[in-house]
Amino acid sequence: MPARRSTVRRSIAAVAALPLLALAATACGYGSDAKDDDAKKANVSAGGKKLSSDTVKIGYFPNLTHATALVGIQEGTIQKELGGTKVESTTFNAGPSEIEALNAGSIDIGFIGPSPAINAYVKSQGKGLRIVAGSASSGVKLVVNPKKIKTLDDLKGKRIATPQIGNTQDVAFLNWISEKGWKVDTQSGKGDVSVVRSDNKVTPGAYKSGSLDGAWVPEPTASKLVSEGAKVLLDEKDLWPDKKFVITHIIVSQKFLDAHPDVVEAVVKGSVSTNKWINANPEEAKASANKALEKLSGKPLPQEILDPAWESVEFTNDPLASTLKTQSEFSVKAGLLENPKLEGIYDLGPLNKILKAEGQTEVSDAGLGVK
Repeated sequence: MPARRSTVRRSIAAVAALPLLALAATACGYGSDAKDDDAKKANVSAGGKKLSSDTVKIGYFPNLTHATALVGIQEGTIQKELGGTKVESTTFNAGPSEIEALNAGSIDIGFIGPSPAINAYVKSQGKGLRIVAGSASSGVKLVVNPKKIKTLDDLKGKRIATPQIGNTQDVAFLNWISEKGWKVDTQSGKGDVSVVRSDNKVTPGAYKSGSLDGAWVPEPTASKLVSEGAKVLLDEKDLWPDKKFVITHIIVSQKFLDAHPDVVEAVVKGSVSTNKWINANPEEAKASANKALEKLSGKPLPQEILDPAWESVEFTNDPLASTLKTQSEFSVKAGLLENPKLEGIYDLGPLNKILKAEGQTEVSDAGLGVK
């Protein structure tokens, strides 16, 4: 197996297993946990028929890797499929808080990354959630100060930020470091490279002040850093076969799925429709996502940040299940996760039904689907 493939698989796999994943996130956004009241009011269908639930509560991050949710709610595409069933949306800055909300019933469906989904599924012994669709791939980069770092070997001895201890990017970077033969203490981040856990909202300022030499981060933080003079040293997608890996997928609480399968199918259909519109109308979709971010954070992304950030994310209905499976396999080999039973984590029946009806290619659950 090529070294680069081994590196990324081990890197991403570790996320699923660390005990500290209760503190983890996938891709922190700009903004705080908040109800998106404007979107709720604007997107409630006036005349459609209600499904089996009066409302559906959807969680996501104010982040471009969650643009399916941003655009789908902003444009009312998801609401359209739900008819009179009302969408209530909540944004989160981190995966753990979204999982907590899902477990508590504060949200029913969430757009989220792989590590908290795996962690929550394993902790609940397969009873807590299901992954029902994909949303996005890629959108993660290593960006550095070009005056201090010119090659990957130059990272030794430098201060590099990740969004949060144990989050997807953090563990990917820790394991990338390990593959280089360097040592870093997972908890403290101290070692041959100083791994600095820094919220995406403050990382650009810390970089500008000189306290950071670079960061392994999702979009739009990576492009924000580039606007401050950083250079892209590595695009994580280049480490993956076919340059694809899951960064965001859609989960639903098992309880809600059992009680309201029609609502879940409607949300999935709305997501599929949204992704179709995004890919057919990238400029309009980009503007829509930025408008949604402005509502959530108080200001839009400047064009010089928005354009490259948007370009690096691929919107797909495919949850890229094989990449999730690879993550769990390598976490076991690394001794980071004990015998994870991930069979049944996917329920792609509704998604494939929708894709087939639209003449699109059905997607695989990599053997991890419900029987």
